[in-house]
Amino acid sequence: MWEAGMQSIDSCEWFEGEFELPGDKSITHRAIMFNGGAEGEAIIKNALMGEDCLSTCSCMRALGAKIEIDGTTLRVKGTPHFRRGTELNCGNSGTTIRLLSGFVAGKGVDAKLYGDESLSSRPMGRIAEPLSELGAKIQTTDGHAPVYVAPALLQGADVELNIASAQVKSAILLAGISAGGETSVTEPVKSRDHTERMLAAMGADVHVVGNRVTVKKSCLHSVDVDVPSDISSAAYFMALGALKGRTLCKNVGMNVTRTGILKAFDQLGVRYSLLNRRVSGGEETADVLVEKSDMRSIILTAEDAPSMIDELPLVALLCAFAEGESRIVGVKELRVKESDRIRTTAELIRNIGGDCEELEDGFVIRGKKQLVGGNVDSYLDHRIAMTAAVGLLASKNGGNILRPDCCAISFPDFFEKLGIRS
Repeated sequence: MWEAGMQSIDSCEWFEGEFELPGDKSITHRAIMFNGGAEGEAIIKNALMGEDCLSTCSCMRALGAKIEIDGTTLRVKGTPHFRRGTELNCGNSGTTIRLLSGFVAGKGVDAKLYGDESLSSRPMGRIAEPLSELGAKIQTTDGHAPVYVAPALLQGADVELNIASAQVKSAILLAGISAGGETSVTEPVKSRDHTERMLAAMGADVHVVGNRVTVKKSCLHSVDVDVPSDISSAAYFMALGALKGRTLCKNVGMNVTRTGILKAFDQLGVRYSLLNRRVSGGEETADVLVEKSDMRSIILTAEDAPSMIDELPLVALLCAFAEGESRIVGVKELRVKESDRIRTTAELIRNIGGDCEELEDGFVIRGKKQLVGGNVDSYLDHRIAMTAAVGLLASKNGGNILRPDCCAISFPDFFEKLGIRS
């Protein structure tokens, strides 16, 4: 460390290695939460024990589930009947607060859901409004957390979303499995479908037709889950393979609603191969081999975003190292993440010598192929911090990341895996 809260990163000429990466965060959240509200007991292996998923553990314990943690293995004894009058600290986790708001709303109990300063700035009206269509009694604080849920009997409804959001869809489906009749959610573009897959595996009555998901009142039964590696975490090592050498990421989740980064790779001209393809727990996985590539400019639109929403700052960075002018548009959703990721990504790229113009709903990036490096603020956003690390390793001179500890939210040993010393 140069000083408290700053990580120094030297540039590298070549980056190569095989990597066993943390479990998928989205699947870990759902495995803990759904099993915590189910009948029976389950074992969850290769769980991601970052701060966000620990927040989900804490909340489910407060609601009455029993959870034992041994490294990356969890034993969860669920409770279909949540405790009344609970205060649920969701920390920094948008997944926790949004999904749990729907789950709690269907259980006929009252609860207060809140989080840290960053979480309190993120929009919650987007879940309160559709949940109210099912009869949920849910109030936000001026459209934000804290969120207050009161007991109510829910009735199924047909909900149409204007924006594709796995979190909002999941909140509605979790409320819907406790509601009378049928509950349907239709999205303009299909978002990640881990919730539908896991609910079906746990005995819920789930039907999927295109971008429409329908559930009926169901009792959940615990199911063991072996969590695949998170493609959102693997993406940083895959990007370094494309920029600086050769990387092999093992057992990466290949759910088609999450592999947009590979579609971006196809446009960019990244050389990659999918090896040892298999299915585990209903989720496809593969080993991903990426090799140094000459990259070209790309165009991404709103239709592309849902399957790579977490990786878009990294994709923008790759465009800064590519040849030509790239455009990423229709991604205004990035402005309401842990940071305003349109602003912070553009600033990151410019601070290390790139050319990135901020648009209201995205970026224009003019590739330079070689960036000099510099100093980057993480803005306490784990995706920005990890993207910055990739950019500095691939730059000419390296640099520093201010406030890098936020990586622990999703990837506690990220810098260690990169071979970077604190």
